[in-house]
Parts: sequence; C-alpha cells; structure tokens
Amino acid sequence: MEAQNESRRPVAATPTWAMLRTLGGIALLSGLLVALVYQVTLPVIAENQRVLTEKAVFRVLPGAALKRDFVLTEQGGLAPVGAGADGEHVYGGYDAAGNLVGVAFTGVAVGYAGPIRVMFAYDPECRCLNGSKVLSSNETPGFGDKLDFDPVFLKNFEALDARLDAEGRALANPIVTVKHGTKRQPWEIDGISGATISSKAMGRAANAAAQRAVPAIERDLAWLKQQN
Repeated sequence: MEAQNESRRPVAATPTWAMLRTLGGIALLSGLLVALVYQVTLPVIAENQRVLTEKAVFRVLPGAALKRDFVLTEQGGLAPVGAGADGEHVYGGYDAAGNLVGVAFTGVAVGYAGPIRVMFAYDPECRCLNGSKVLSSNETPGFGDKLDFDPVFLKNFEALDARLDAEGRALANPIVTVKHGTKRQPWEIDGISGATISSKAMGRAANAAAQRAVPAIERDLAWLKQQN
C-alpha cells in the first residue's frame, strides 16, 4: 500500500528558471561554436576566393603574366587596392615586359535559377570586351552552362563593342542579348537557343559591368598603363 501511494505522488516539476538557464547555456554554447567555426574557416574561404579570382583573371586575359588590383572610386576613376580607397575591384593584366594587355572586372545579373556572376575582359586597344568566365551560376546543366563552354556563344566576346559615348561617361551603345541568329550589331550578343533567359542575363551582366568600369578605365588609362 505504501508502495502504491509512493508511486502516485506527483513528480516535482523542474523550476522554470532552471529550464531557462539550461536552454540559455545551450544557446550560448551553440553561438560560440558557430562563431569559432566562422573565424576558423574565414581565412580559408578568403584564400579560395582569391585563388578563384586570380585564375579567372588569367583565363580572360591569357596574355597577362601578372596582375594588379584596383578599385573603382566614387570620383569615377581608379585607385590601387590598399591606398585608402574602397570600391568595386578591377584587375589590370600586364605581360612580362610590363605592358597592359587588358582589364578584368565582374558583373552580376539574375538568370533562370538565380544570380550569374561573370568576369569579363576589356581591351583598351579595340575598346571591346574580348573574354568572359562564369564565376558562379545555378543555371540548368546542359543549357545555362553553355555560357561558359559553347564555342559559338563565346565568339560574342571576341570583340564585343564597348566604346564610350562622346562624353565618356557611358557606353555609346548598351550591350544587349538578341534572339539567336538575329545579331546585326557589334554590341549585340547572339543568344543561345533553349537558354534565352540565361543568355539575356549574360548580356545584362556584361552591360552593367562595362557601364561601371569602362568609363573609369578610359579616364585613367594612361595612369593604368604605368602601374606595372
């Protein structure tokens, strides 16, 4: 009988404060672990990004033996990285003799499955984009990946017109993607059949990037050529 009464006694409830203290401790420990992992992996992520960027620069500027990093300033020009200026990066490529062979910069636009981030090469001699490399994309395999591998599509970036207007503040003709087989102008990108959205995103990325970077490059071109 005594055993039965003992079994029927209510179990003492855990004090609310004790529960909150335990949960708070777990949350604090979890937060510390996340912060620790972030701090440990941050240098690795940064180094991987640096290597990826460097490979892309030399991919779109095949004649370059070394690169110099610059930023687009609020004044519409260029400044060396680390000189107190802060802004979007552009990369000057120089050959072994120290001659400027081109400038690389990145553009982003939303495609079919998300943002497409691309590095483009600009040649001051022809005032054109003459190279591209997709840095990140979630486009449909077999279609969207043609942006980076289809030889016919890549011909668009052998001499894609990026001349400036008379004032030197914008492209004379915005870069646009047109329906496959209808390209008539040197500033047009011949799209890929079956990947229209991805092709148009590539055109928007190229136009936006060139509209930002080319005026600054041309403004400071003489100075840029001496930064070897």
